[in-house]
Amino acid sequence: MTSTNGNAVDAFTVCVFCGANPGTSPQYQQAAKDLASLFHKNVWNLVYGGGTVGLMGALSRTLVSLSGATSVHGIMPRALIKYEQNGVVPPAEEYGITTVVEDMHARKAMMGRLSKAFIVLPGGFGTMEEFFEVVTWSQLGIHDCPVVVLNIGGFYDGLLCWVAKATKEGFIKENLGGLIVEAKAVDEVEEAIRAYTPAEGRFDLDWKSEGKVWGDFVHWFRLLSRLLRRG
Repeated sequence: MTSTNGNAVDAFTVCVFCGANPGTSPQYQQAAKDLASLFHKNVWNLVYGGGTVGLMGALSRTLVSLSGATSVHGIMPRALIKYEQNGVVPPAEEYGITTVVEDMHARKAMMGRLSKAFIVLPGGFGTMEEFFEVVTWSQLGIHDCPVVVLNIGGFYDGLLCWVAKATKEGFIKENLGGLIVEAKAVDEVEEAIRAYTPAEGRFDLDWKSEGKVWGDFVHWFRLLSRLLRRG
């Protein structure tokens, strides 16, 4: 655990997926603010989708006010900067550091690389898409980081029931149940992360070497294609 005051070298960084809308109940925004306070207490850094409204905005603004701009890193695709911010990068003194990337895939890849744990607050389609991707990455052995579902007010009861149903019906292996950890309140999140043990059923795949082989193949295939076109 290291400081987030600019002198940090290996700060514990947590990625939070959450909605760009506030939701209909004030409990959701309060949970985002309380989560920021938990980050501040534990000297955790935040990586998130870079938005300034809804739960994203409440979370990032609160943490910046508590821990400073270097504690928050937003990753935002260029198209969304144009759509949500009129092409203007959010001010660092209010929302932290922002990195602009070209597309959604680059956004998720960077968020994944920077993070040592993932937390899911209430959200919509985008939040669910990000959540299921990091869960799948864990299943495939791409990472072994905690994935915590912050089930505020039972918001994710239906999701957790679906996981149980899919497991019962044989679509999810029983020894993969530990891929997801539920926290029913913000004060349960810290223990959920610290006590996390990777699920036994995760695939034991060597993504680094496999990825290098595929990358080398693509490189030489492209080179050969260019040479053949010249010929």
